Amino acid sequence: MLYKLVPSTFIPQEDQGFYIASVTLPEGTSLNRTADTTQRLAAKLGELPGVDNVMNITGFDILSNGAKSNGATMFVGLSEWSQRETVETSINTEIGKTFGLGRSVTPEAFVIAFNPPALPGLGNVGGFNMQLLDMSGHTDTELDEITKRIVAAANQRPELQGVYSTYSINSPICDFTIDREKVMNLGVNLSDVFTALQVNFGGYEVNDFNRFGRTYKVVVQSDTAYRTEAEAAKFVFVKSNTKTLVPLDTLLVPNLDTGAPIISRFNASRSITIQGSEAPGYSSGQAMAALEEVVRTNAPTGFNIDWAGQSREEKKAGSKTLEVLALALIFAFLCLAALYESWSVPFAVLATVPTGIFGALICEYAMGQQNSIYMQIGVIMIIGLAAKNAILIVEFAKERVDKGDDPVEAAIEASRLRLRPIMMTALTSVIGCLPLAIATGAGAGARNNMGIAVVGGMTFATVIGVYLIPVFYVIVEKLAAKVRGKKAGRA
Repeated sequence: MLYKLVPSTFIPQEDQGFYIASVTLPEGTSLNRTADTTQRLAAKLGELPGVDNVMNITGFDILSNGAKSNGATMFVGLSEWSQRETVETSINTEIGKTFGLGRSVTPEAFVIAFNPPALPGLGNVGGFNMQLLDMSGHTDTELDEITKRIVAAANQRPELQGVYSTYSINSPICDFTIDREKVMNLGVNLSDVFTALQVNFGGYEVNDFNRFGRTYKVVVQSDTAYRTEAEAAKFVFVKSNTKTLVPLDTLLVPNLDTGAPIISRFNASRSITIQGSEAPGYSSGQAMAALEEVVRTNAPTGFNIDWAGQSREEKKAGSKTLEVLALALIFAFLCLAALYESWSVPFAVLATVPTGIFGALICEYAMGQQNSIYMQIGVIMIIGLAAKNAILIVEFAKERVDKGDDPVEAAIEASRLRLRPIMMTALTSVIGCLPLAIATGAGAGARNNMGIAVVGGMTFATVIGVYLIPVFYVIVEKLAAKVRGKKAGRA
Protein backbone atom coordinates (compact mmCIF):
# COMPACT_ATOMS: atom_id res chain seq x y z
CA MET A 1 0.00 0.00 0.00
CA LEU A 2 2.87 2.38 0.81
CA TYR A 3 4.48 1.70 -2.55
CA LYS A 4 1.26 2.97 -4.14
CA LEU A 5 1.06 6.01 -1.84
CA VAL A 6 4.65 7.20 -2.31
CA PRO A 7 4.85 9.15 -5.60
CA SER A 8 7.22 7.66 -8.15
CA THR A 9 9.88 9.31 -10.29
CA PHE A 10 13.04 8.32 -12.13
CA ILE A 11 15.46 10.57 -10.29
CA PRO A 12 14.65 13.62 -8.12
CA GLN A 13 15.12 17.11 -9.50
CA GLU A 14 18.37 18.80 -8.52
CA ASP A 15 19.34 22.40 -7.83
CA GLN A 16 22.31 22.59 -10.21
CA GLY A 17 22.97 26.28 -9.60
CA PHE A 18 21.30 27.48 -12.80
CA TYR A 19 18.12 27.12 -14.81
CA ILE A 20 17.13 27.70 -18.43
CA ALA A 21 14.50 29.99 -19.94
CA SER A 22 13.19 29.79 -23.48
CA VAL A 23 11.83 32.94 -25.16
CA THR A 24 9.63 32.58 -28.24
CA LEU A 25 8.16 35.54 -30.12
CA PRO A 26 5.52 35.38 -32.89
CA GLU A 27 6.59 33.62 -36.07
CA GLY A 28 8.42 35.87 -38.51
CA THR A 29 9.86 38.16 -35.84
CA SER A 30 13.25 39.56 -36.79
CA LEU A 31 16.41 38.65 -34.94
CA ASN A 32 16.91 42.25 -33.78
CA ARG A 33 13.45 42.37 -32.20
CA THR A 34 14.08 39.04 -30.49
CA ALA A 35 17.42 40.28 -29.12
CA ASP A 36 15.82 43.48 -27.76
CA THR A 37 13.03 41.55 -26.01
CA THR A 38 15.48 39.04 -24.52
CA GLN A 39 17.75 41.79 -23.19
CA ARG A 40 14.85 43.50 -21.44
CA LEU A 41 13.88 40.24 -19.77
CA ALA A 42 17.50 39.48 -18.84
CA ALA A 43 17.85 42.87 -17.15
CA LYS A 44 14.83 42.18 -14.96
CA LEU A 45 16.01 38.66 -14.15
CA GLY A 46 19.39 40.03 -13.05
CA GLU A 47 17.63 42.11 -10.38
CA LEU A 48 16.06 39.08 -8.68
CA PRO A 49 17.58 38.06 -5.34
CA GLY A 50 19.69 34.94 -5.75
CA VAL A 51 20.43 35.53 -9.46
CA ASP A 52 24.14 36.02 -10.15
CA ASN A 53 24.31 36.37 -13.94
CA VAL A 54 22.27 35.83 -17.11
CA MET A 55 23.58 34.66 -20.51
CA ASN A 56 21.50 35.06 -23.69
CA ILE A 57 21.74 33.11 -26.94
CA THR A 58 19.54 34.89 -29.46
CA GLY A 59 18.42 32.93 -32.49
CA PHE A 60 18.59 29.49 -30.86
CA ASP A 61 15.50 27.72 -29.55
CA ILE A 62 16.46 25.04 -27.05
CA LEU A 63 12.96 23.54 -27.09
CA SER A 64 13.13 22.60 -30.76
CA ASN A 65 16.94 22.44 -30.73
CA GLY A 66 17.16 24.57 -33.84
CA ALA A 67 17.97 28.03 -35.13
CA LYS A 68 14.98 30.43 -35.22
CA SER A 69 14.98 34.19 -35.64
CA ASN A 70 12.05 34.48 -33.23
CA GLY A 71 13.60 32.31 -30.50
CA ALA A 72 16.18 32.79 -27.77
CA THR A 73 17.61 30.77 -24.91
CA MET A 74 18.66 32.20 -21.54
CA PHE A 75 20.92 30.52 -19.00
CA VAL A 76 20.30 32.04 -15.58
CA GLY A 77 23.17 31.47 -13.13
CA LEU A 78 22.28 31.53 -9.44
CA SER A 79 24.35 32.46 -6.41
CA GLU A 80 26.21 29.90 -4.33
CA TRP A 81 24.01 27.41 -2.49
CA SER A 82 25.16 28.78 0.88
CA GLN A 83 23.71 32.18 -0.13
CA ARG A 84 20.34 30.71 -1.16
CA GLU A 85 19.08 28.95 1.94
CA THR A 86 15.66 30.64 2.01
CA VAL A 87 12.55 29.53 0.15
CA GLU A 88 12.50 32.82 -1.77
CA THR A 89 15.87 32.06 -3.38
CA SER A 90 15.25 28.37 -4.09
CA ILE A 91 15.43 27.31 -7.71
CA ASN A 92 11.71 26.45 -7.91
CA THR A 93 10.81 29.94 -6.67
CA GLU A 94 13.21 31.54 -9.15
CA ILE A 95 11.63 29.57 -12.00
CA GLY A 96 8.16 30.68 -10.89
CA LYS A 97 9.28 34.33 -10.82
CA THR A 98 10.62 33.97 -14.37
CA PHE A 99 7.19 32.92 -15.59
CA GLY A 100 5.72 36.01 -13.94
CA LEU A 101 8.32 38.36 -15.41
CA GLY A 102 7.79 36.86 -18.84
CA ARG A 103 4.10 37.77 -18.71
CA SER A 104 4.65 41.30 -17.36
CA VAL A 105 7.89 42.47 -18.97
CA THR A 106 7.54 40.78 -22.37
CA PRO A 107 3.82 40.14 -22.96
CA GLU A 108 4.52 39.72 -26.70
CA ALA A 109 6.78 36.72 -25.99
CA PHE A 110 6.07 33.22 -24.75
CA VAL A 111 8.52 32.53 -21.90
CA ILE A 112 9.08 29.11 -20.37
CA ALA A 113 11.56 28.47 -17.55
CA PHE A 114 12.63 25.01 -16.46
CA ASN A 115 15.20 23.10 -14.48
CA PRO A 116 17.85 21.33 -16.58
CA PRO A 117 17.68 17.53 -16.50
CA ALA A 118 19.41 15.92 -13.54
CA LEU A 119 21.07 13.38 -15.84
CA PRO A 120 23.12 15.04 -18.61
CA GLY A 121 22.56 13.55 -22.03
CA LEU A 122 18.90 12.70 -21.55
CA GLY A 123 17.38 15.68 -23.31
CA ASN A 124 17.94 19.44 -23.12
CA VAL A 125 15.20 20.28 -20.67
CA GLY A 126 13.86 18.84 -17.46
CA GLY A 127 10.35 17.56 -16.92
CA PHE A 128 8.59 15.06 -19.16
CA ASN A 129 8.94 14.65 -22.92
CA MET A 130 6.05 12.96 -24.71
CA GLN A 131 6.12 12.09 -28.39
CA LEU A 132 2.64 12.01 -29.97
CA LEU A 133 3.00 9.82 -33.04
CA ASP A 134 0.74 10.42 -36.04
CA MET A 135 0.15 6.97 -37.54
CA SER A 136 -2.62 7.90 -40.01
CA GLY A 137 -1.33 10.91 -41.95
CA HIS A 138 -3.26 13.90 -40.58
CA THR A 139 -2.85 17.29 -42.24
CA ASP A 140 -0.88 20.14 -40.64
CA THR A 141 -4.09 21.95 -39.72
CA GLU A 142 -5.57 18.86 -38.08
CA LEU A 143 -2.36 18.25 -36.13
CA ASP A 144 -2.33 21.86 -34.95
CA GLU A 145 -5.93 21.66 -33.71
CA ILE A 146 -5.31 18.36 -31.92
CA THR A 147 -2.12 19.66 -30.30
CA LYS A 148 -3.79 22.83 -29.03
CA ARG A 149 -6.70 20.82 -27.63
CA ILE A 150 -4.36 18.44 -25.77
CA VAL A 151 -2.17 21.23 -24.38
CA ALA A 152 -5.19 23.22 -23.17
CA ALA A 153 -6.69 20.15 -21.47
CA ALA A 154 -3.33 19.18 -19.92
CA ASN A 155 -2.85 22.61 -18.35
CA GLN A 156 -6.19 22.16 -16.58
CA ARG A 157 -4.98 19.07 -14.75
CA PRO A 158 -3.73 19.68 -11.19
CA GLU A 159 -0.82 17.24 -11.69
CA LEU A 160 0.64 19.24 -14.59
CA GLN A 161 2.07 22.70 -15.09
CA GLY A 162 3.66 24.56 -17.96
CA VAL A 163 2.58 22.05 -20.63
CA TYR A 164 3.51 23.24 -24.11
CA SER A 165 4.34 22.02 -27.59
CA THR A 166 6.83 23.38 -30.10
CA TYR A 167 4.57 22.39 -33.01
CA SER A 168 3.24 25.36 -34.95
CA ILE A 169 1.93 26.03 -38.44
CA ASN A 170 2.27 29.83 -38.33
CA SER A 171 5.78 30.14 -39.74
CA PRO A 172 6.04 32.00 -43.05
CA ILE A 173 6.98 29.57 -45.81
CA CYS A 174 7.34 29.65 -49.55
CA ASP A 175 5.44 26.95 -51.40
CA PHE A 176 6.84 26.29 -54.86
CA THR A 177 4.49 25.10 -57.59
CA ILE A 178 6.18 23.55 -60.62
CA ASP A 179 4.99 24.76 -64.01
CA ARG A 180 4.87 21.30 -65.58
CA GLU A 181 3.82 22.56 -68.99
CA LYS A 182 6.86 24.83 -69.23
CA VAL A 183 9.08 22.00 -67.97
CA MET A 184 7.84 19.83 -70.85
CA ASN A 185 8.15 22.60 -73.45
CA LEU A 186 11.75 23.36 -72.49
CA GLY A 187 12.70 19.70 -72.61
CA VAL A 188 13.62 19.47 -68.90
CA ASN A 189 13.29 16.21 -67.06
CA LEU A 190 10.79 16.64 -64.18
CA SER A 191 12.88 14.46 -61.86
CA ASP A 192 15.83 16.85 -62.38
CA VAL A 193 13.73 19.72 -61.07
CA PHE A 194 12.86 17.81 -57.90
CA THR A 195 16.47 16.74 -57.46
CA ALA A 196 17.71 20.32 -57.82
CA LEU A 197 15.26 21.50 -55.17
CA GLN A 198 16.19 18.68 -52.83
CA VAL A 199 19.96 19.05 -53.15
CA ASN A 200 20.23 22.85 -53.04
CA PHE A 201 17.53 23.71 -50.50
CA GLY A 202 17.14 20.55 -48.42
CA GLY A 203 20.56 18.92 -48.64
CA TYR A 204 21.52 15.51 -49.95
CA GLU A 205 23.93 12.97 -48.49
CA VAL A 206 26.39 11.81 -51.15
CA ASN A 207 29.17 10.06 -49.26
CA ASP A 208 30.87 9.47 -45.96
CA PHE A 209 34.46 9.14 -44.79
CA ASN A 210 36.31 7.90 -41.72
CA ARG A 211 38.70 10.06 -39.75
CA PHE A 212 39.90 10.14 -36.16
CA GLY A 213 38.06 6.88 -35.57
CA ARG A 214 34.68 8.35 -36.49
CA THR A 215 32.45 8.34 -39.57
CA TYR A 216 31.49 11.70 -41.05
CA LYS A 217 28.70 12.27 -43.58
CA VAL A 218 29.21 14.40 -46.69
CA VAL A 219 26.09 16.49 -47.40
CA VAL A 220 25.75 18.68 -50.48
CA GLN A 221 23.68 21.86 -50.04
CA SER A 222 23.67 25.46 -51.21
CA ASP A 223 25.29 27.98 -48.93
CA THR A 224 23.01 29.80 -46.50
CA ALA A 225 22.88 32.99 -48.55
CA TYR A 226 21.66 31.02 -51.58
CA ARG A 227 18.78 29.12 -49.94
CA THR A 228 17.09 31.49 -47.49
CA GLU A 229 14.98 33.40 -50.02
CA ALA A 230 12.65 32.40 -52.82
CA GLU A 231 14.68 34.48 -55.30
CA ALA A 232 17.67 32.21 -54.64
CA ALA A 233 16.21 29.72 -57.14
CA LYS A 234 17.62 31.88 -59.96
CA PHE A 235 21.11 30.76 -58.99
CA VAL A 236 20.22 27.10 -59.60
CA PHE A 237 20.16 25.63 -63.10
CA VAL A 238 18.89 22.39 -64.59
CA LYS A 239 19.97 20.92 -67.92
CA SER A 240 17.48 20.37 -70.74
CA ASN A 241 17.54 17.73 -73.44
CA THR A 242 19.46 20.15 -75.68
CA LYS A 243 22.18 20.59 -73.00
CA THR A 244 20.93 24.11 -72.32
CA LEU A 245 21.05 25.34 -68.70
CA VAL A 246 17.63 26.54 -67.61
CA PRO A 247 17.31 28.74 -64.45
CA LEU A 248 15.20 26.96 -61.86
CA ASP A 249 13.15 30.06 -61.03
CA THR A 250 11.66 30.04 -64.54
CA LEU A 251 10.08 26.66 -63.83
CA LEU A 252 8.69 27.51 -60.38
CA VAL A 253 5.83 29.66 -59.14
CA PRO A 254 6.46 30.80 -55.53
CA ASN A 255 3.46 31.16 -53.20
CA LEU A 256 3.82 32.73 -49.76
CA ASP A 257 2.01 30.72 -47.12
CA THR A 258 2.33 29.53 -43.52
CA GLY A 259 3.27 26.09 -42.27
CA ALA A 260 5.30 24.08 -39.81
CA PRO A 261 8.91 25.34 -39.55
CA ILE A 262 10.19 21.94 -38.37
CA ILE A 263 8.80 18.50 -39.16
CA SER A 264 10.08 16.02 -36.61
CA ARG A 265 9.98 12.24 -36.65
CA PHE A 266 10.27 9.70 -33.87
CA ASN A 267 10.71 5.99 -34.55
CA ALA A 268 10.13 6.68 -38.26
CA SER A 269 6.73 8.30 -37.63
CA ARG A 270 5.81 11.95 -37.77
CA SER A 271 5.70 13.17 -34.18
CA ILE A 272 4.63 16.13 -32.09
CA THR A 273 6.64 16.89 -28.95
CA ILE A 274 4.64 17.75 -25.82
CA GLN A 275 6.68 18.86 -22.83
CA GLY A 276 6.09 20.24 -19.38
CA SER A 277 6.67 19.44 -15.73
CA GLU A 278 4.85 18.12 -12.71
CA ALA A 279 2.99 20.55 -10.47
CA PRO A 280 4.22 21.13 -6.88
CA GLY A 281 3.19 18.23 -4.68
CA TYR A 282 3.10 15.70 -7.53
CA SER A 283 5.72 13.36 -8.92
CA SER A 284 6.85 12.91 -12.50
CA GLY A 285 5.20 9.48 -12.55
CA GLN A 286 1.84 11.01 -11.64
CA ALA A 287 2.32 13.75 -14.24
CA MET A 288 3.12 11.25 -17.01
CA ALA A 289 0.07 9.16 -16.13
CA ALA A 290 -2.13 12.28 -16.16
CA LEU A 291 -0.80 13.36 -19.57
CA GLU A 292 -1.42 9.91 -21.02
CA GLU A 293 -5.01 10.11 -19.79
CA VAL A 294 -5.43 13.55 -21.37
CA VAL A 295 -4.12 12.31 -24.74
CA ARG A 296 -6.38 9.25 -24.71
CA THR A 297 -9.36 11.49 -23.98
CA ASN A 298 -8.67 14.27 -26.51
CA ALA A 299 -6.73 12.64 -29.36
CA PRO A 300 -8.69 10.81 -32.07
CA THR A 301 -7.81 7.37 -33.32
CA GLY A 302 -4.61 7.02 -35.31
CA PHE A 303 -2.19 8.32 -32.66
CA ASN A 304 0.31 6.45 -30.51
CA ILE A 305 2.14 7.61 -27.40
CA ASP A 306 5.85 7.26 -26.78
CA TRP A 307 8.34 8.91 -24.45
CA ALA A 308 11.78 10.41 -25.05
CA GLY A 309 14.77 11.43 -22.95
CA GLN A 310 14.58 10.96 -19.20
CA SER A 311 10.86 10.15 -19.38
CA ARG A 312 11.63 7.13 -21.56
CA GLU A 313 14.12 5.83 -19.00
CA GLU A 314 11.65 6.40 -16.18
CA LYS A 315 8.99 4.45 -18.06
CA LYS A 316 11.38 1.55 -18.63
CA ALA A 317 12.64 1.54 -15.04
CA GLY A 318 9.16 1.71 -13.49
CA SER A 319 8.36 -1.91 -14.29
CA LYS A 320 11.68 -3.18 -12.94
CA THR A 321 11.30 -2.16 -9.29
CA LEU A 322 9.58 -5.31 -8.08
CA GLU A 323 11.91 -7.48 -10.17
CA VAL A 324 15.01 -5.94 -8.59
CA LEU A 325 13.50 -6.24 -5.10
CA ALA A 326 12.62 -9.90 -5.68
CA LEU A 327 16.11 -10.69 -6.98
CA ALA A 328 17.67 -9.02 -3.94
CA LEU A 329 15.55 -11.13 -1.57
CA ILE A 330 16.31 -14.33 -3.49
CA PHE A 331 20.04 -13.60 -3.45
CA ALA A 332 19.97 -12.89 0.29
CA PHE A 333 17.98 -16.09 0.89
CA LEU A 334 20.47 -18.24 -1.03
CA CYS A 335 23.42 -16.70 0.82
CA LEU A 336 21.76 -17.35 4.19
CA ALA A 337 20.84 -20.90 3.18
CA ALA A 338 24.48 -21.56 2.36
CA LEU A 339 25.62 -19.91 5.60
CA TYR A 340 23.35 -21.92 7.92
CA GLU A 341 23.15 -25.04 5.72
CA SER A 342 19.41 -24.90 6.22
CA TRP A 343 16.37 -23.92 4.14
CA SER A 344 14.27 -22.90 7.15
CA VAL A 345 16.54 -20.57 9.14
CA PRO A 346 16.80 -17.94 6.34
CA PHE A 347 13.04 -17.40 6.59
CA ALA A 348 13.51 -16.26 10.19
CA VAL A 349 16.13 -13.75 9.08
CA LEU A 350 14.27 -12.38 6.05
CA ALA A 351 10.95 -12.17 7.89
CA THR A 352 12.18 -8.96 9.57
CA VAL A 353 13.18 -7.28 6.30
CA PRO A 354 9.67 -5.85 5.66
CA THR A 355 10.00 -3.77 8.85
CA GLY A 356 13.00 -2.00 7.33
CA ILE A 357 11.26 -1.48 3.98
CA PHE A 358 8.19 -0.19 5.82
CA GLY A 359 10.36 2.29 7.73
CA ALA A 360 12.04 3.50 4.54
CA LEU A 361 8.72 4.05 2.77
CA ILE A 362 6.93 5.69 5.69
CA CYS A 363 9.82 8.12 6.22
CA GLU A 364 9.99 8.94 2.51
CA TYR A 365 6.24 9.59 2.50
CA ALA A 366 6.39 11.73 5.64
CA MET A 367 9.29 13.83 4.32
CA GLY A 368 7.63 14.41 0.94
CA GLN A 369 10.20 12.35 -0.95
CA GLN A 370 9.56 10.25 -4.04
CA ASN A 371 10.18 6.65 -5.00
CA SER A 372 13.22 7.05 -7.26
CA ILE A 373 16.18 4.92 -8.25
CA TYR A 374 18.11 6.35 -5.31
CA MET A 375 15.41 5.28 -2.87
CA GLN A 376 15.38 1.82 -4.42
CA ILE A 377 19.15 1.58 -3.88
CA GLY A 378 18.53 2.50 -0.25
CA VAL A 379 15.85 -0.19 0.04
CA ILE A 380 18.25 -2.81 -1.35
CA MET A 381 20.77 -1.66 1.25
CA ILE A 382 18.13 -1.97 3.97
CA ILE A 383 17.63 -5.64 3.06
CA GLY A 384 21.26 -6.32 3.93
CA LEU A 385 21.28 -4.17 7.07
CA ALA A 386 18.03 -5.61 8.44
CA ALA A 387 19.23 -9.13 7.70
CA LYS A 388 22.46 -8.34 9.52
CA ASN A 389 20.55 -7.55 12.74
CA ALA A 390 18.64 -10.83 12.45
CA ILE A 391 21.81 -12.81 11.75
CA LEU A 392 23.39 -11.63 15.02
CA ILE A 393 20.48 -13.14 16.99
CA VAL A 394 19.58 -16.14 14.83
CA GLU A 395 23.15 -17.40 14.54
CA PHE A 396 23.63 -17.43 18.32
CA ALA A 397 20.18 -18.95 18.93
CA LYS A 398 20.77 -21.69 16.36
CA GLU A 399 23.99 -22.74 18.09
CA ARG A 400 22.08 -23.12 21.37
CA VAL A 401 19.27 -25.12 19.70
CA ASP A 402 21.79 -27.41 18.01
CA LYS A 403 23.17 -28.16 21.49
CA GLY A 404 19.72 -29.18 22.73
CA ASP A 405 18.33 -25.96 24.26
CA ASP A 406 14.67 -25.02 23.94
CA PRO A 407 14.09 -22.61 20.99
CA VAL A 408 12.27 -20.05 23.17
CA GLU A 409 15.00 -19.97 25.82
CA ALA A 410 17.68 -19.91 23.15
CA ALA A 411 16.02 -16.95 21.37
CA ILE A 412 15.62 -14.98 24.62
CA GLU A 413 19.22 -15.59 25.62
CA ALA A 414 20.48 -14.69 22.15
CA SER A 415 18.49 -11.44 22.18
CA ARG A 416 19.90 -10.47 25.56
CA LEU A 417 23.51 -11.20 24.64
CA ARG A 418 23.44 -9.74 21.13
CA LEU A 419 21.46 -6.55 21.86
CA ARG A 420 24.58 -4.45 22.38
CA PRO A 421 26.33 -5.33 19.09
CA ILE A 422 23.02 -4.88 17.25
CA MET A 423 22.59 -1.36 18.65
CA MET A 424 26.22 -0.47 18.00
CA THR A 425 26.16 -1.54 14.36
CA ALA A 426 22.71 -0.02 13.80
CA LEU A 427 23.75 3.33 15.25
CA THR A 428 26.86 3.26 13.10
CA SER A 429 24.77 2.77 9.98
CA VAL A 430 22.23 5.43 10.93
CA ILE A 431 24.79 8.05 11.96
CA GLY A 432 26.89 7.30 8.89
CA CYS A 433 23.96 7.97 6.55
CA LEU A 434 22.57 10.93 8.50
CA PRO A 435 24.63 13.47 6.49
CA LEU A 436 22.94 12.15 3.34
CA ALA A 437 19.48 12.59 4.83
CA ILE A 438 20.05 16.24 5.86
CA ALA A 439 22.33 17.28 2.96
CA THR A 440 21.89 20.63 1.25
CA GLY A 441 23.45 22.21 -1.81
CA ALA A 442 24.66 20.52 -4.98
CA GLY A 443 23.28 17.01 -5.41
CA ALA A 444 21.10 17.25 -2.31
CA GLY A 445 18.07 15.75 -4.06
CA ALA A 446 19.72 12.39 -4.68
CA ARG A 447 21.46 12.32 -1.30
CA ASN A 448 18.29 13.16 0.64
CA ASN A 449 16.30 10.55 -1.25
CA MET A 450 18.76 7.77 -0.47
CA GLY A 451 19.73 8.93 3.03
CA ILE A 452 16.17 9.24 4.34
CA ALA A 453 15.39 5.73 3.09
CA VAL A 454 18.43 4.20 4.81
CA VAL A 455 18.09 6.14 8.07
CA GLY A 456 14.33 5.56 8.35
CA GLY A 457 14.51 1.93 7.31
CA MET A 458 17.40 1.08 9.62
CA THR A 459 15.73 2.84 12.56
CA PHE A 460 12.48 0.88 12.13
CA ALA A 461 14.35 -2.38 11.46
CA THR A 462 16.31 -1.96 14.69
CA VAL A 463 13.64 -0.62 17.05
CA ILE A 464 10.92 -3.03 15.93
CA GLY A 465 13.12 -5.83 14.63
CA VAL A 466 14.76 -6.66 17.96
CA TYR A 467 11.34 -7.73 19.21
CA LEU A 468 10.24 -9.54 16.05
CA ILE A 469 13.45 -11.45 15.27
CA PRO A 470 13.22 -13.84 18.28
CA VAL A 471 9.52 -14.42 17.61
CA PHE A 472 10.09 -15.27 13.94
CA TYR A 473 12.97 -17.55 14.84
CA VAL A 474 10.89 -19.51 17.35
CA ILE A 475 8.00 -19.84 14.86
CA VAL A 476 10.25 -21.00 12.02
CA GLU A 477 12.20 -23.37 14.28
CA LYS A 478 9.05 -25.03 15.63
CA LEU A 479 7.58 -25.38 12.13
CA ALA A 480 10.86 -26.90 10.93
CA ALA A 481 10.85 -29.29 13.89
CA LYS A 482 7.34 -30.47 13.00
CA VAL A 483 8.38 -31.04 9.40
CA ARG A 484 11.43 -33.02 10.54
CA GLY A 485 9.25 -35.05 12.91
CA LYS A 486 6.80 -35.95 10.13
CA LYS A 487 9.63 -37.01 7.86
CA ALA A 488 11.15 -39.15 10.64
CA GLY A 489 7.75 -40.77 11.30
CA ARG A 490 7.29 -41.70 7.64
CA ALA A 491 10.82 -43.10 7.58
